[in-house]
Amino acid sequence: MTDIHDLTLKLQRQNDSKIVLYVADGLGGLPLEPGGKTELETANTPNLDALAKRASLGASVPVLPGITPGSGPGHLGLFGYDPLKYNIGRGVLEALGIDFELGPNDVAIRGNFCTLDDDGLITDRRAGRIASDIGAKLCEKLNQIEIPGIEVFVRPVKEYRLVIVLRGEGLAGEINDTDPQKTGVAPLDPIARDDASKATAELCKEFLAQAREILKGDAPANFLTMRGIATLPAIPTYEEVYGLRAAAIAVYPMYRGLARLVSMDVLDAGQTLEDQMNCLEANWNDYDFFFIHFKYTDSTGEDGNFDAKVQRTEEFDTGIPRIMALDPTVVIVTGDHSTPAKLKSHSWHPVPTMLAADVCRFDDVDGFGEAQCRTGSLGQFEAKYLMLMALAHAGRLEKYGA
Repeated sequence: MTDIHDLTLKLQRQNDSKIVLYVADGLGGLPLEPGGKTELETANTPNLDALAKRASLGASVPVLPGITPGSGPGHLGLFGYDPLKYNIGRGVLEALGIDFELGPNDVAIRGNFCTLDDDGLITDRRAGRIASDIGAKLCEKLNQIEIPGIEVFVRPVKEYRLVIVLRGEGLAGEINDTDPQKTGVAPLDPIARDDASKATAELCKEFLAQAREILKGDAPANFLTMRGIATLPAIPTYEEVYGLRAAAIAVYPMYRGLARLVSMDVLDAGQTLEDQMNCLEANWNDYDFFFIHFKYTDSTGEDGNFDAKVQRTEEFDTGIPRIMALDPTVVIVTGDHSTPAKLKSHSWHPVPTMLAADVCRFDDVDGFGEAQCRTGSLGQFEAKYLMLMALAHAGRLEKYGA
C-alpha cells in the first residue's frame, strides 16, 4: 500500500488557504448512566453547535478499533503520521517540549514524581500534583546523580513531571515503564525488551536506586517512576510532506514536543486559552496551518470529574469565535483520544470530529456531540487520514491519476 506521505508529496498544491486544527485533549466521553449524555453532549457549547451546522461530522479512530492510545500516538494520527509506523517514546516528546536538544547518543525518559508508603507501595502516582516550583527543586537534587561513563541530565517539566536524559555510547531505549498504572503496589523494575537495551535498563535501575535515597525525606514526592523510555527517531517534516508552514500553539510541554518532532514552529502560547487565541491572531499571516491544543478536557476526565470536564468543554467552546473571526479556510475540531470521566482514563472509543469548510457537505445536525458524530457524513475513519481531508477541503491536493 502506498505510504500516505508518498502520496501527499506527489499531490501537493500551494495556495493561500489557512487550516486550523483545534484539539480538545481527551474530548470523547461516555454517559454516566445508560441513556444519559456524555460530557460533550451535556456541556453548553453554542459556538461548537453553530459551527456544526455548516460542517461535516464523524468519529476518528486514533490507532485501530479497540486500541486505547496514549497522547503521542493520538496526536501523531491527527498530524497524519501512522502511529503504528511512528511509535514515539514519551520521554522524547517531553524532552523536546522543554527545548532539550536530544542527540543520537541520548535516551530520554519521562519521569513522574510519586508517593511511596513505608512498605514501598505507591499511594499516589502523581505525588499530589505537586507545584512546579517544588518539582524544580527536586530535579536540582536529582541532577547530582552520577553514573560512571554516562552523562545524566534531570530537568523539570510541569508539576510532578520531569525529564531524565542518559547520554553515552551504545544506549538503547526498548525498556518497559516502571509505572504500574495503579496504586497499592510497588513500582516496577525497568526491564529491557531486547538485548541491545539491557545495559541501559541497568543504568535506569542505578538511577532509581540513587533517586530513592535522595528523595526519601521529600514526601509526598519521595520517589519517581519512569515512562516512555526512548531514543530520538527519524521522522519527515510537516513542510516536506504537506507543503505547509505549520505552527503549534500549545501550553503543555509534551504537546509542544510532539509539534517540534514534526518540525512545526512552536509559538509562545502563554498559559491560558485567551493567551493562545492572542497568539493565533498575532501570527495569523505567517503560517498556513495552526495546531491549537487544549489540555484540560483530558486531565478532568482522568480525575473522574464529569462536571469539571463539562466546564472545561464549555471553556474550549469560547475559543471558536476568535478562530472563526480570522476566516480560516478549514477548521477541524476534535480530540486526540477519548477520556471518559466514567473510566478515569484514556479509552478506545472513537473521537467526535468536525470539519468545517465552505466546500464540505453540511450535515443536518443541531449540535456537536457523540450522537451527531455517529451519523455524520465523515463516518468513522482512522485519524491518520484527517490531514488528507483537511488538505483536500483547502484545495491543497492535485488530482490523482489521469
